[in-house]
Amino acid sequence: MRLATRDDGSRDGTLVVISRDGLRHLPAGVSLQAALDDWTRLEPALREMAERVEQEGEVLDVTALRAPLPRAWQWLDGSAFPSHGELMQTAFHLPPIETDRPLMYQGLSHRFLSATEDVPLPSEADGIDFEGEFAVVTGDVPMGCTPDAALGHVRLVLLLNDWSLRTIAPIEMKTGFGWVQAKPACSVAPFAVTPDGLGPAWSDGRVGLPLTVEVNGRWFGSPVGDQMAYGFHELIAHAARTRDLPAGTIIGSGTVSNADHMRVGSTCLSERRAIEMIAGGAPVTPFLSFGDRVTMQAGPLFGTIDQRVVAA
Repeated sequence: MRLATRDDGSRDGTLVVISRDGLRHLPAGVSLQAALDDWTRLEPALREMAERVEQEGEVLDVTALRAPLPRAWQWLDGSAFPSHGELMQTAFHLPPIETDRPLMYQGLSHRFLSATEDVPLPSEADGIDFEGEFAVVTGDVPMGCTPDAALGHVRLVLLLNDWSLRTIAPIEMKTGFGWVQAKPACSVAPFAVTPDGLGPAWSDGRVGLPLTVEVNGRWFGSPVGDQMAYGFHELIAHAARTRDLPAGTIIGSGTVSNADHMRVGSTCLSERRAIEMIAGGAPVTPFLSFGDRVTMQAGPLFGTIDQRVVAA
């Protein structure tokens, strides 16, 4: 089952059920957050609509869609791909992070950008970068939830672009308090997919699909999303160790990265620059400029993120 949110002028929009070919929709009469809050009761009706939309659906205007969750109670982003961390540590001569726990930070969640709107940012000097990620949306998760139990709390899977401002990030990291200015709003692909909708691509709490990124029409990378050191179920359990998580919590994988990066490419500029630093002593690839266009997709399931970076 695939779900989306149509713009209706309200803060949260209207939930719609999407046909298998992504061309038709039926309105559900509630917001996605409302559906998540009452998932046990509403899921059967949504699945029934997912069958009806194939014959009765209205033509879908993808440009009228917002992020599946235009705002969320919580956005927790992990860093679960070891190859990404190892490249950054090698390039910047950083010691390995000594921990047996997943890496995670809490980011901006009051607004998620749609897949097609321009991305307004204040300055090209901030080191504008993209980060291709997969993410999950949870139902209510109790405190102390185990990884095995956490899989049952995954409601939806997302594809997103976690925008980053790289020249600001090191300054904020030195304070020891985490990112604020370096992490503007994320962009999210239009369709949220239930785990069963991914078929065999959903396994062990991971998404086994290539995430393809293009910059200004040129291929940048297509690493696969299943090479996580920790699956989403383990990231959920980590986040819920000392607190419960409300329905509508979004948890990210971190930058999708594979060990054979020379073949499959990358999903962020910073990783490409790190590879260039290791190979030649200095980065060659520039960060983004206003007017640059970034597209991301993982096959047709999630739809496509296709955006330009513009001056705020």
